[in-house]
Amino acid sequence: MAITRRQFCLKMGTGVAASVFVPNLIKRGWTKPPPDSKPYIREAHYYAPLADRKVRCLLCPRTCLVADGKRGYCRVRENQKGSYKTLVYGRLCSINNDPIEKKPLFHFLPGTMALSVATAGCNLKCKFCQNWNISQVAPEDIPFEYYSPERLVNLAQQIKSPTIAFTYTEPTISTEYIVDTAQLARAKGIHSVMISNGYINSEPLGNLCKVLSAIKIDFKAFSNDFYRNVTDGTLQPVLDTMIQIKKSNVWLEIVNLVIPTQNDAPTQFRQMSQWILQNLGSDVPVHFTRFHPLYLMENLPPTPLRTLESAYEIARECGLQFVYVGNVPGHAAENTYCPHCNRKIIERVGYQIRTLAIKNGKCQFCQTNIPGFWS
Repeated sequence: MAITRRQFCLKMGTGVAASVFVPNLIKRGWTKPPPDSKPYIREAHYYAPLADRKVRCLLCPRTCLVADGKRGYCRVRENQKGSYKTLVYGRLCSINNDPIEKKPLFHFLPGTMALSVATAGCNLKCKFCQNWNISQVAPEDIPFEYYSPERLVNLAQQIKSPTIAFTYTEPTISTEYIVDTAQLARAKGIHSVMISNGYINSEPLGNLCKVLSAIKIDFKAFSNDFYRNVTDGTLQPVLDTMIQIKKSNVWLEIVNLVIPTQNDAPTQFRQMSQWILQNLGSDVPVHFTRFHPLYLMENLPPTPLRTLESAYEIARECGLQFVYVGNVPGHAAENTYCPHCNRKIIERVGYQIRTLAIKNGKCQFCQTNIPGFWS
C-alpha cells in the first residue's frame, strides 16, 4: 500500500506540515536585535508616493492604497509618514536545511540541499495553507532572528548548501531582501530559488528573475472563481507571471495542489494542461500534489490517489512530458522518465534520490537532452 508523503516524513522524523527551525544552525535559538536597532525595517521598493502622505504599493496586483500609519494587505509593509517601509528585511521566522525535492523542484540539482528561509506574511489568504501560523500573521506576532544577506550567505557556505530557497510563506513580500541576498549568493557560487504563489507585478518579478536560478509556482487552479473564493486572489496575474518567468530563462516548475470538490474536475486538469503546453511548452515539470486537511479546510478528505493519477494521465495526453504525482512517496509517477526512450532516469522515494541517470544534461541511455538545471 502506498503511504502519503506526510506519513513518510513522520516516519522519517522530518515533518511536513510547517516550516521547521533547526536549532543547530543558530547557536542560541531565536534572538531579537536590541530595541533601538531595527535593521529589518528598510524603505520598500515598488511604491508611488501620493498626496496626504498616502502611498500606492506597486509590488503585487493588489496595488494597495495605504494611508499614513497603515499597512498593506500582506501586513509587512507600512506607510510611515509617506515613506513605505518593509518590516521584514532579513527578519526570518523560519530556517531549515531541506532537500531540494521538498520544494518540490525535481529538475534542479537533484539530491542536493537548500538552506530554506521565510519571513512572516503573505499576499494571499489560501484556506488550505499548511504554514498559516507564519503566513497569516503580522511579523511582530512571532519569534524571529535577523539575518543580513551576508550572514545568510555565510551560513549557506558553512553548511555547504549549494542553494538558498525563499519559501514556506510568500517570498514576494520580501523582494528587496531576496534580490540583495541572491546577488551576493551568486557572487559566491550559491544559487537562489523562490517558491511562490506567482502573485506579483512584472517589474519586481523581472528584478527577481535577474538573480534567481529557479522559481516554483504554486498554480492553485485553472479557475478565477477558485482564486477569488479560496485564495482571495485572481488567476490572470499568475498566468502572466509564469509566462514572464519562462521568457526570462529562469528554470520553472509548477505545482497544482489537488483539493477534492474544489479544483479536481477533469475538465480543469485538461484546460490547465493545454494552457501550459501552449504558453510554456511541453518541457515544464508539472506536479499534481495530494491535499491533506489543513487550516480552514479540515472538513475535506485527502485527495484520492485515483484523482491524482487521472490528472497525470490527462496532462500526459495533452503533451506534457514531465508530469509528477506528489505527496505519495513510492509512486511510480514520482520518478523522471526519458521522453525519448522511456527509461527511468531519476528514481525518487519521498525526498531521497535512489538513482540518477543524467550526465551532462542528457539521458545516459539514449543521450536525449533532459531539460533542467543539473549542475
